[in-house]
Amino acid sequence: MDDRVMVFAPAPLLTVTIEQQADAVELHLHPGGQGVWQARMIASLGVPVTLCVALGGEVGDALHKLLTEEDVTVRSVFRQSGSGWYVHDRRDGSRAEIAEFAGAPMVRHDIDELYTVALTEGLRAPVSVLSGPADPSVVDPDIYRRLAADLTANDAVVVADLSGDYLTAVVEGGVALLKVSHEELLDDGLAEDDSVESLLAAGRRLQEQGAASVLISRAGEPSLGLLDGHGTVEVHVPRLELADHRGAGDSMTAGIAAVLARGGDLDEAVRTGAAAGALNVTRHGLGTGRAEAVRELVSRVRLAPLDDR
Repeated sequence: MDDRVMVFAPAPLLTVTIEQQADAVELHLHPGGQGVWQARMIASLGVPVTLCVALGGEVGDALHKLLTEEDVTVRSVFRQSGSGWYVHDRRDGSRAEIAEFAGAPMVRHDIDELYTVALTEGLRAPVSVLSGPADPSVVDPDIYRRLAADLTANDAVVVADLSGDYLTAVVEGGVALLKVSHEELLDDGLAEDDSVESLLAAGRRLQEQGAASVLISRAGEPSLGLLDGHGTVEVHVPRLELADHRGAGDSMTAGIAAVLARGGDLDEAVRTGAAAGALNVTRHGLGTGRAEAVRELVSRVRLAPLDDR
């Protein structure tokens, strides 16, 4: 077992973005989706990544080519239905959605094949990250419960960044660290309001249900960590000018996984994740950043112990 992270990304997306550069209009094609962005940041931090995906149709063919150009190892299985995509227009500096398709639901054979590949690679890696699809109709949440349970039972460290039925499933299976935003806790009815007390109460309930540690991101406010063996903390990051808030949570999850895969402790992992997330908002590329910049920011991240509330 080497210092590697397996990222489970069952339904990546082909992203098509229209941008204005000086007097020219440019079209950019990239692989995207939560798991792809997480894998990209993990690789940027110098940790090898194996990305497990299911691809189908003409879009899937294009995605496969683009993914092989990323600095990751790709394990793909053919899916009978087509992969998802979106088209965004950013010519005026904002992001306007023109059209999107999350992908058709994966059939049982697709899920069985992907599960076997992901389980194999997860057993080979010390840390596995479970990421969600763009739409809950694409993948049955039970694959997350089974994968989390089987990897955890075989001494793998499972990190998850999920919401809705996927969050419920992975917690039931057992997870070393669950990253979730406060908006997701509210949307899922897991927290009564966005007060620190309510969010911590929700985090404790998730721990009781199967998450050893819970990290709750709060947009512009300090994240809240209920960390196994490290108590309850508030995570303070340096203030940086915002370019694009999208992808900050994925970069945070990636930073945590990268440190744990190298054998670092949870304190270092959370500070690195917070630094990676803070850096990502200064850039337009999702899941991007330089390792040297993340390392510089880590020393400026502060974990402040919280009294029991």
